[in-house]
Amino acid sequence: MGQARGQLCTLWRAAASSPPLTSRGQAAPLDPRLSKMQAAYADIKISELSNNGHSWKAQVGSGRSSLRGGPLGDDEYVLEQFHPHWGKTNERGSEHTIDGACYPAELHLVHWNKSKFSSFAEAAATEGGLAVLGMFLAVGQEHPEMSKICSLLPFISHKGQAITVTDTVHPETFLPKNGSYYTYSGSLTTPPCYESVTWIVFEQPIQVSEAQLDAFRRLKSYHPCEDCPQDELQGALVENYRPPCPLCDRVVRKFSDKLEEE
Repeated sequence: MGQARGQLCTLWRAAASSPPLTSRGQAAPLDPRLSKMQAAYADIKISELSNNGHSWKAQVGSGRSSLRGGPLGDDEYVLEQFHPHWGKTNERGSEHTIDGACYPAELHLVHWNKSKFSSFAEAAATEGGLAVLGMFLAVGQEHPEMSKICSLLPFISHKGQAITVTDTVHPETFLPKNGSYYTYSGSLTTPPCYESVTWIVFEQPIQVSEAQLDAFRRLKSYHPCEDCPQDELQGALVENYRPPCPLCDRVVRKFSDKLEEE
């Protein structure tokens, strides 16, 4: 992913308030004003599953979705797309870390503010227009819903390839049982790095299998008509995560789902 990663790094440097962050979990203040996230998804279908050279991306085409609560208040956000980031091994791959702990991968569900804007493009251009749910992916049992995606990845093995998905997907299964999360303001970590994101990163990881992560890692970062890059990754679409940044003056707040913990 040499050339693609180089392009990503250039865009990352240009984003002034860009995440991800290294958060000290114990130091993040509990904010009593925060509440549990309220997410609902029904009849979600993917209009296109694509390999954009940075990740695989599932573009939502139809269905009903609603995200509100927590730092989003009463505004309603709807699901636009979801995509993951991962490493070449299980040592690391998540874009956020908590108390120095990282995971092999991280899944992002990207939503836009339907209460205030008429389109994703309009929302993305305005502060607070987007909200991203971030879930850590840990190695464990196979995730049934992720299997729907993984079974189709061979059809988009190279950059620029895309297919239509006919099966209904259930994004709610990607959310952890425990609702504890960290939240802060930042930007998307993939081009065009919109600086309009409210990040909600769940503390509890969800499980995927080693085979599912390997399916991610078999993707290629170059077009089928292009020569395979002669770099250390040999054209493999891996290491597509952004290294964590210091907190600096950004404030990370925490919501603790105590009822679930008990």
